Amino acid sequence: MVKKRVMVPAKDLDFSTVKYEPEVIQAPHVTGFMFRLFVRILETPLIGPLIVNMIKKENKIDQMLRNTVIPEEPMFKPEYPPQEMEPGVVALDEDGRPEDRVESALKCLLHYDPAETWGNVSVPFRYWKIRDYAYAYRSRKVTPSVIAERIISIIEENGRNKPPTPLLITFDAEELRKQAAASTQRFEAGNPLSILDGIFIAIKDDIDCYPYPSKGGSTWMHEARTVKKDAVCVSRLRSCGVILIGKANMHEFGMGTTGNNPNYGTTRNPHAPDRYTGGSSSGPAAIVASGLCSAALGTDGGGSVRIPSSLCGVVGLKINYARSSMEGSLCDSGTVEVIGPIASTVEDAMLVYAAMLGASPTSRISLKPSPPCLPTLSLDDGSNALGSLRIGKYTPWFNNVHSTEVSDKCEDALSQLSKDHGCEMIEVVIPELLEMRTAHLVSIGSECLSSLNPDLEDGKGIKLTYDTRVSMALFRSFTAGDYVAAQCLRRRIMYYFMEIFKKVDVIVTPTTGMTAPRIPPSALESGETDMPTTGYLMRFVVPANLLGLPAISIPVGYDKEGLPIGLQIIGRPWAEATILRVASAVEKLCGESKKRPVSYYDVLRAN
Repeated sequence: MVKKRVMVPAKDLDFSTVKYEPEVIQAPHVTGFMFRLFVRILETPLIGPLIVNMIKKENKIDQMLRNTVIPEEPMFKPEYPPQEMEPGVVALDEDGRPEDRVESALKCLLHYDPAETWGNVSVPFRYWKIRDYAYAYRSRKVTPSVIAERIISIIEENGRNKPPTPLLITFDAEELRKQAAASTQRFEAGNPLSILDGIFIAIKDDIDCYPYPSKGGSTWMHEARTVKKDAVCVSRLRSCGVILIGKANMHEFGMGTTGNNPNYGTTRNPHAPDRYTGGSSSGPAAIVASGLCSAALGTDGGGSVRIPSSLCGVVGLKINYARSSMEGSLCDSGTVEVIGPIASTVEDAMLVYAAMLGASPTSRISLKPSPPCLPTLSLDDGSNALGSLRIGKYTPWFNNVHSTEVSDKCEDALSQLSKDHGCEMIEVVIPELLEMRTAHLVSIGSECLSSLNPDLEDGKGIKLTYDTRVSMALFRSFTAGDYVAAQCLRRRIMYYFMEIFKKVDVIVTPTTGMTAPRIPPSALESGETDMPTTGYLMRFVVPANLLGLPAISIPVGYDKEGLPIGLQIIGRPWAEATILRVASAVEKLCGESKKRPVSYYDVLRAN
């Protein structure tokens, strides 16, 4: 007889009795021929379900979902108590023109001095910012058309790599030239649309960007779903004059954390070509880290913006659930996924975020979001806006990493932040982290299965990559009861975080529990399954997805092999401004030590 577990109501839980349980994932790491054989067995009637059930039992998934009495009602999408306006912010009009929001964002930034960028040749490596491009265009140092030709040359050269390592899945040189020519003409006429005019941005392959198809990293989705117009967020960027370079590579349908893609080739980490970029927004992060674009749009359902940003040494902003429209993405009806910017700097993430934000009418009615805001960094320079900030840290969780280099670097950044700004570090306790992981897995898995089922039933399942097929086998094992139990857990976890946010303003963790993992050569052709590595990569990112909270990954240094390490800052509901302010301060403290990636292209000042 199975022993039943009965949870006490969340409101009655004594936090002082909570003990941290390290996450240990029990699953095989398989690549090559053995992986293909494993998938065939997994898809065999009777035997396959037995293997899936065994894996679930080893990881206590059924115990949490089916053998536990959860007293809370289900929460089928994030629900928040009313939030107070953040201090020191500027509210943005989400009903207004994107160009006007970008102009408001520009006024929030620190003063821009071209001499600091263009006149000092001894400055250590730094990425060109959006305002650097804007200055270069306005001072006629270069035109968008010239930059476009440099980018086209690099992309075409990259496409000849053996084995293929594409940054983009779909690219059209003539389309890029056409957009760049239009932008160049606007600058020649003295009439750019915004500070984003002429800025090159890549779009992840699961977000519509007309006239390109949206394949989601697969070989067939474009046959089942045609693209007739831009996604809403892409349309907003285009109205600001952004030049869209094409559809960036990704892990197939976002169902992986490494970026491995046997369909088109696996994008390599610009800091180490034998390492993964992280996923699923592998192409967007690598494109930004390699210097080709100032920013890119990714999607984040389980850390898919923050993980690759951390592993590639750039900034990844996961916005609050429903802060921007998901219309025109492959997963536009889920409850854990959002579209968010990846950028080389915090200020560039702010500018892109200002352009793309704007909740859908349905979300505004149901969620009653607080107004979107940005921090007034321009006014913070002479004040201590962070002096009263309370930073929450759950030390046992924070330190549960593959290498202490990761937690040590993040700890160093936080110590410097406290020293320079007087922020208060507060130890917090977060209950039921293992239950949270399970609730997220069931939620995102069920939503992915629901989204793809009509096409999979039509016989396209055999065209999925092997690792996607492993994920689908697991997702199919979840029942309606499992899904409801996961949503009951979501309400419990939400209660805990709202209680914690009464004591702190942000919660900090490493973004990932390890730096970029090495790519097994045997995984390039058929992919791999490596759930323990996935566990390390996803260890800290799940709360923001399950609860819809805003979060950001900011680079804070490197390990002894020169691989980037990211710090994650999780905010209260709708509090993007607060995490952006903290991230900007961390960037100032850690930015001087940036290393030039092995694969880096200086497209603005090419020799």
